[in-house]
Amino acid sequence: MMVIPKRILAFSLAVITLAAGICFLVLRGPAKTRVEANGEVPARQAGGDAPLPVKAVPVVNGDLVIRLTSPGEIFAMKRAVIKTEVSGALTEVAAEEGRAVRAGELLACIDDRTSALRLEGAEAERLKRLSEMLVENQFGGHEKRVDAGLEEKIRDSAAGLEASAARQTAGGISREEYDKIRKAHETLLIEAGRKKDEVQAASKGLTQAEVEVAVARLDLERTKVLAPFSGVLTGIKVSLGETISPGQDLMTLVDVRDIRVEARVLESEIGRMKPGREADVRFSAYPGRVFKGRVRTVSPVVDPGDRTCAVHVAIGNTAGELKPGMHAEVEVAVEIYAGRLLVPQEAVLVRGGRKLVFVVEQGFAKWRYVTTGLENEHYVEVLEGAKEGESVIVDGHLTLAHDARVTLAE
Repeated sequence: MMVIPKRILAFSLAVITLAAGICFLVLRGPAKTRVEANGEVPARQAGGDAPLPVKAVPVVNGDLVIRLTSPGEIFAMKRAVIKTEVSGALTEVAAEEGRAVRAGELLACIDDRTSALRLEGAEAERLKRLSEMLVENQFGGHEKRVDAGLEEKIRDSAAGLEASAARQTAGGISREEYDKIRKAHETLLIEAGRKKDEVQAASKGLTQAEVEVAVARLDLERTKVLAPFSGVLTGIKVSLGETISPGQDLMTLVDVRDIRVEARVLESEIGRMKPGREADVRFSAYPGRVFKGRVRTVSPVVDPGDRTCAVHVAIGNTAGELKPGMHAEVEVAVEIYAGRLLVPQEAVLVRGGRKLVFVVEQGFAKWRYVTTGLENEHYVEVLEGAKEGESVIVDGHLTLAHDARVTLAE
C-alpha cells in the first residue's frame, strides 16, 4: 500500500476546498436585495441606514376650485371702419399705422370747395324766400281777429298739452296718444292765425330752403374726417391726393384699452359658466404670465357648426400689451367648494389599487390609506386618512415604505 506524504495530502485538501467554494459562489449568483411579497422594497432599519431626503407640505383646509379650460381670442369692444360720406380729393391725411388718436381728432380732409359753394347757394335761396315772405307780410298781411271762445279753447288745449307731455314722459300715455293731442292743439293755433308765419314760410318755400341749407352745411362738415372715439389707427387704405367716393373705407380705429377675450365653450359645459366668475388668461406672447379677468357675458346662442358657445371675459389692458387677434388660453373657475381638506396631487399614490399618502411623523414616513373626494389639476380632497396640519410627502416617496427614516429636504 502506497503511503501519501502529509504535506501533499494537506495541499490537496486545500485545493479541493477552494474549488468547492468557487463553485458555490458561481452557482449562487450575485447578492440580491430582499423584496417583500407585495413587490416593495422594505424600509431601511433605524439605527444603521441614513435617512432618505424627501419634500413635504402640510395638509390644508381651503377652497377647492374646479376650473374649465378653453381656447380664446382677444377682440376689441370698440372697433370702427372709418368711411367717407362725401366725394372729393384728399387734401390731408393725418393717419398712420399704429398712431394713437383722441376722440374728435382730425384724421383726413377732403377738398371742400364744392361743398362750400353749395352751402352759399342754399343760403342765397333761403334769403330770397325769406325776403318774399316779409314783403307780403308788410304790405298785404292782415291779422285775424280771434273770438273769446276760441281763445279759451287755446288756453285749455295748451294746458292739456303740457299735462300730456308730463304723462308721456312718466309713461302714463303712449307717444302716439301724445302726438294726437299735440296735433289737435296746433290745429287750433292755425285756426286762430297763431301759426301764420310757419304756414306762410311753408307756402313760400322758405322751409325747404332752410332744409337745403342744413344739408349743405352738413356736407361741408363731412369733408373733415374726425375720430369718433379714442383709439389706435390701423389698416390705412388711402393716401394724400387720392380721389375718394362716398362709402369708401379709409382706415380702421380700434380702442385697445377696452378689450374682451372670447372663449369657445362646449355646449355640454355651458351650464357651468356664470357671469362674474374669475378667470385666468394666458397668452403665448407672454409665457409664464397669468392675466386676471372676469366672465362678463355668456352668449345665449350655440354655434350649430361646432356646438360651442361664446363666453366673453373682461380683462384689463392699461399698458396696451394685449392686442386684438391674440390667441389665449382661458381658465374659468366654474365651481368653488369651500372648507375642504386638501393635499397636492403629487402626494397621492396608488398601490394595490388603493390610494395612500406618506405622512412624516418624528422623522419616519408613515403609510396612510386615504379616501378622496373632489379634485382639480392641483389638489385632491381628503375625506379620511389625514388631518389638517400633518406633513404629507410630495417628492422622494415613489419607492418609500412604511416606517422608512426620512429627512426633510430644503
